[in-house]
Amino acid sequence: MEFNVLAILVAAISALVVGSIWYNPKVFGTTWMKAADMTDEKMKGANMGVIFGLALFFAFLLAFALQVFTIHQTGAISMVGGDIDNALPSFHAFMEDYGTAHRTFGHGALHGVIAGIFVALPILGTNALFERKSGKYIVVNAGYWIVTLAIMGGIICAWQ
Repeated sequence: MEFNVLAILVAAISALVVGSIWYNPKVFGTTWMKAADMTDEKMKGANMGVIFGLALFFAFLLAFALQVFTIHQTGAISMVGGDIDNALPSFHAFMEDYGTAHRTFGHGALHGVIAGIFVALPILGTNALFERKSGKYIVVNAGYWIVTLAIMGGIICAWQ
């Protein structure tokens, strides 16, 4: 099994798509702007090309890391040092039997939700507490990452 760059890229792009919906004023955008103390003036002064470019890069890094969380066969490959060509015959038999087990969108989405709750939420929540942000700020941002990681995880896990 190798890293699937196309799946990673599509998953990364999905983060921007979800963000464009999630942070739309008709969804959670207005709530987020108030909770983040964001104004229209602050929004206008930004270099959106840099912001979206870096957001895509960071989403790409997340998608790359999500493969380890969502594709269980990655753990089996790590047990042989990553060199499957020199692995014992038992490894190849195992992969023949289980090489595509649990490779569904739903399974990846489940692991994405778990990553969102147990990784993204604590990080965002801790930062928000020290930045004196409200509970709404935490809920809106953590909710975005939980949904986004679910979709990203689903894409990555199901793409074979």
